[in-house]
Amino acid sequence: MRFGIDRVLHEAPLRARLAGRRVALLAHPASVTADLTHSLDALAALPDIELSAAFGPQHGLRGDKQDNMVESEDFVDPTHRVPVFSLYGEVRRPTDAMMETFDLLLVDLQDLGCRIYTFITTLRYVLEAAARHGKAVWVLDRPNPAGRPVEGLSLRAGWESFVGAGPLPMRHGMTMGELARWFVASLGLDVELEVITMQGWQPDAAPGFGWPLHERTWVNPSPNAPNLPMARCYAGTVMLEGTTLSEGRGTTRPLELWGAPELDVAGLLRQMEHMAPSWLAGCRLRECWFQPTFHKHEGRLNRGVQIHVDANVYEHAAFRPWRLMALAFKALRRIAPDYELWRDFPYEYEHDRLAIDLINGSELLREWVDDPAAEPGDLDALACADEQRWVDERAPSLLYP
Repeated sequence: MRFGIDRVLHEAPLRARLAGRRVALLAHPASVTADLTHSLDALAALPDIELSAAFGPQHGLRGDKQDNMVESEDFVDPTHRVPVFSLYGEVRRPTDAMMETFDLLLVDLQDLGCRIYTFITTLRYVLEAAARHGKAVWVLDRPNPAGRPVEGLSLRAGWESFVGAGPLPMRHGMTMGELARWFVASLGLDVELEVITMQGWQPDAAPGFGWPLHERTWVNPSPNAPNLPMARCYAGTVMLEGTTLSEGRGTTRPLELWGAPELDVAGLLRQMEHMAPSWLAGCRLRECWFQPTFHKHEGRLNRGVQIHVDANVYEHAAFRPWRLMALAFKALRRIAPDYELWRDFPYEYEHDRLAIDLINGSELLREWVDDPAAEPGDLDALACADEQRWVDERAPSLLYP
């Protein structure tokens, strides 16, 4: 199969349409070609493209920042001598001066299929800036490794943030190109947008169910996104960032495992199975121990759980990571009502709202967890309504069967 960047590199008619235009690239470490050349290097090597600037999102163009919420600076690329502007530093939206450096922006970002992933918000911001400045945007499309399933509550009005670009559910089931089409339509943007579609992407095909296993190499789109199992779990395990529980940062399996030093894991798993056994489908949960080398509970031995979503234990249609982690929080409240679960700290440029609420796009998830009378069916009813609305709303923006 071919990703969008591969088509630009190999199809002369596409490149001919770039002639006479100053071209910029928005990319990150996973922006690589089929032979693992970084997209910036591949485009710079083409004599018929005038590469005038580059942009890096969170974690940087080349992947210079290893931890979460660490800003990057502007610099001049030492090889290609073009300015590289950070969209996760002094600014998150491109400035007027940045927009004047190009005529057409190529967006080549690998997403994880989750609303909270900040590359989606950066995509919205550059589309809005392009509309204001009369610039063109081409999205060089890439797979959604989490596939087509939709899950989670939709972001409520007033809860927009850098981890919430719009009223999407947590697991949106779209590619970046499709999201760009949805942003343009839903925001009413007057912008020259083109999606350079993939060739041969089959989002429902086993064994990858979104990611072309055995055909394309996985490159971390962010430092703690090391593999496909993490991408499958992320729409649920990302909620751990808003809690005192470790999400496995500082280990070799971040956002696949979670825990805390004094956690009663056996009791927690029994309670989860008792409350909503169907929410545990499609995966295998294994009790484990881990000691993070940095981040939460650094240097302490944690009792935890690893979510296994590979080999023969994974069922793509049945696995619902957002519900699984919501259930874990609810079960913890049942067995340890006074557990200090919610983490109060500055999160993605927000200081006045709890991280767990920003992550979920409202207080609804937290309030359900903290309400002793609330049952799994109550949350399921809210989520099912949001999920069906999103399936209907996204349909006109989809590009692949």
